[in-house]
Amino acid sequence: MSQWSFLALFLTLFVLTAYKGTDEIAYPVRVFLHFDPLILITTFLSSHAVPTALLLSLITVAFTLVFGRVFCGWVCPLGTLNDFMGRLCPKERRKEPLGERVRRLKYYILIVILVSSLFTLQIAGVADPISLLIRSLAVAAEPAINLMAYTVFDLLYRAHIPVVTTGSETIYAFLKQSILAFRQPFFYQGVFIGLIFAAVLLANLYRRRFWCAGLCPLGALLGLITQISPLKRLVGKGCTSCNLCVQECRIGAAADLKGEWKKAECVLCGECQEDCPRDAVRFGFLPAKASKAAGVDLQRRGVIASLCAGIFIPPLIRTDPLTKRRQGRLIRPPGALPEDEFLRRCVRCGECMKVCLTNGLQPALLEAGLEGIWTPRFDFHMGYCQYYCTLCGQVCPTGALRKLSQEEKARTKIGLAYIDKNRCIPYAQGGECIVCEEHCPTPDKAIKFEWAEVMTPEGRKRIRRPVIDLKLCIGCGICEYKCPLHDQPAIICTRLGESRADELLPF
Repeated sequence: MSQWSFLALFLTLFVLTAYKGTDEIAYPVRVFLHFDPLILITTFLSSHAVPTALLLSLITVAFTLVFGRVFCGWVCPLGTLNDFMGRLCPKERRKEPLGERVRRLKYYILIVILVSSLFTLQIAGVADPISLLIRSLAVAAEPAINLMAYTVFDLLYRAHIPVVTTGSETIYAFLKQSILAFRQPFFYQGVFIGLIFAAVLLANLYRRRFWCAGLCPLGALLGLITQISPLKRLVGKGCTSCNLCVQECRIGAAADLKGEWKKAECVLCGECQEDCPRDAVRFGFLPAKASKAAGVDLQRRGVIASLCAGIFIPPLIRTDPLTKRRQGRLIRPPGALPEDEFLRRCVRCGECMKVCLTNGLQPALLEAGLEGIWTPRFDFHMGYCQYYCTLCGQVCPTGALRKLSQEEKARTKIGLAYIDKNRCIPYAQGGECIVCEEHCPTPDKAIKFEWAEVMTPEGRKRIRRPVIDLKLCIGCGICEYKCPLHDQPAIICTRLGESRADELLPF
């Protein structure tokens, strides 16, 4: 009940983290990230600052100090999905414990993440279970579900079956207002991110809760904290060493015949207590015949290798020469901190991309180098930055995007537009085109017209040609998105002049 309740809460908040007709999101799903201590620690190490909301994760730490890894077993929505998929695991494999080498991987991953954070490289969001789940649902699952729903209801509408069509349209209208996205989203890396998510879930067919037991860095962190928890697994005199608890343990915390208990692995599901035919197993704080709690057994070579990886990965990633060359078209959302600080805080959760009204925010691949993978960037071929929209800053869990008022948003430059006169219709062809000026959202129009005489095959004529007022342009990208030259727009936005930049322009 606890697992399904928290999963239902997570999915409800996920659905509410979307545009619903107003420029305000009261209950974003980021609250789950605020209870994530891995995000707290890595954000503090990488940026030397902690948003106040992340201090809620100390509640998770407190519960772990007393009760062990209850978050993993009772709260974590990804853990619940893994449990559900684990029921499909063949019974013969359920009884086979996961090898110790695989179990150690999550601790080595945790070491790499923490050491990299110490060197200001924030990569926790790539493997953090809450970030992974939100990103996977936002970028891969939700777009696919929306498209499937639209396809089904469109088929029913085209069928023109009187009762069925009327009922389906009513249902579709309700779903559109409550669950389905405001507009069909498309993301460049949706397939790639979706395949990673599918691999995490399908790994449970090999071993139950494979991700939780072998790869999850948050589980590793909570497992280390659990070592000092006073909670014990108590075994009464009625125990006959039937080994049933070992066979049924979903995460292999009791996976040996010596009565040992892998305390750092146990997610306190209580299944061994429930399945014991002699009612000999209990969890509590009172002294009794407790199972010997095995410590975290890490290999020295593995720890050294993880430390070295955490030290050398940041400089290796940041010496990529392509990073600097590609950043001219790397336009971040409004309210983004300066690039270095932004990368130290962004956890790649994808919430800002989910709420973008126009679908213009897309996950970066190599546009910001490997350090910036899956961070949000604008692609003005897909959409643009809505002039008064401030949703992305409202849902950011770590403050990488500042929350802006509509007035602040209207003054925030995320870049500047420039005109390619070799392609622009009035300049290159001597024809009339007013699309960019018509759609410019700034009150005083950042795109204006000048009259000019041009020579055409028909002779001389006067036409209006667009010019850009650099003081008024905010780089929202709607001119690039709406340009009728769709293959390669004649007006292009770059990050030059963005408000967050340290350098000042000479105007």
